[in-house]
Amino acid sequence: MTPTPPAVTDPSGALPQQDLDHILEHTGALWNQLRGRKIFLTGGTGFFGHWLLESFLAANAAFGLDAGVTVLTRSPERFRRRSPHLANHPAVTLHTGDIQSFTFPAGQFPFILHAATESVARETHGATATFSAIVDGTRHCLSFARACGAERFLFTSSGAVYGPQPAQLSHIPETYRGAPDPASPASAYGEGKRAAELLCALAATDFGVECVIARCFAFVGPHLPLDAHFAIGNFIGSVLRGEPVKIQGDGTARRSYLYAADLAIWLWAMLFDGPPLQPLNVGSDHDLSILEIAQAVVAALAPGHPIEIAQPPVPGKAPHRYVPSVDRAYQSLGLRERIGLADAIQRTAAWHGWRRET
Repeated sequence: MTPTPPAVTDPSGALPQQDLDHILEHTGALWNQLRGRKIFLTGGTGFFGHWLLESFLAANAAFGLDAGVTVLTRSPERFRRRSPHLANHPAVTLHTGDIQSFTFPAGQFPFILHAATESVARETHGATATFSAIVDGTRHCLSFARACGAERFLFTSSGAVYGPQPAQLSHIPETYRGAPDPASPASAYGEGKRAAELLCALAATDFGVECVIARCFAFVGPHLPLDAHFAIGNFIGSVLRGEPVKIQGDGTARRSYLYAADLAIWLWAMLFDGPPLQPLNVGSDHDLSILEIAQAVVAALAPGHPIEIAQPPVPGKAPHRYVPSVDRAYQSLGLRERIGLADAIQRTAAWHGWRRET
């Protein structure tokens, strides 16, 4: 087995230039809409936010936009320690506050990108707090959109709004009308996102802001935690630490992962040109079983690395699926996956210190 350095648990480095170049290559014509204008960004210190913020700064410099971004954060000091190259940039203004109660910054913000996902926080804050943060936070952001004269409002929703994906449905489309179980506390995240989508629809009716809804699925890339509830992140982390890759279930569940540079392309395209109140799934439609994903990580980083499966598959049992149909995103905006899974795995691991054997 090829020796590898230990994983970095909270790296602060800049994104790879090849990824930023990739984003700008496929979004170049969109940025003129932002020339001399400002964005308000929530979730700017998280996984989505780092990619959005850094790609914005790259575009600002590359195209001479003279644009600015105000980033909502509960702890500017922590963000400055973690990502000083972003937090201290002259085009970035940090606005201290909580998503549910922040004071409205002065000025006009034609574009609001509400990218606070709460996907990691729900593990520690509990169901009630998670639901409240999503719903009340979105309501507060929409109130700000009205106050600041926003033209476009992008809300990062989730594939969790569909509830359990039927076994016979290989790829879930935006037209599917399933839902989480409203009587289960485990549905707090999905039901919160559903309610927040409705708030966007009401805001569009009440005061005319163009609300665009991105139903996000699963992703991989720099800034993805390697020790949380993201299977592919855990697998990469295990390889980097020299530990066996451990699959907690039977390995039959099916997932797909979109690389974060492609994610950034999709979200920017949706913010500027996405159809209002016509939700778009965001993700990859190239699905694999969890076991196959673990095998892909090992093949990409350390062939022969051990994989352990906790449970044997149950014969005849249908696999659990969480895989989007992305036909609507392709048909409406020409969006597609451009960076394949093996490349995505290696780029993510390289950012954490992995080096290909030469």
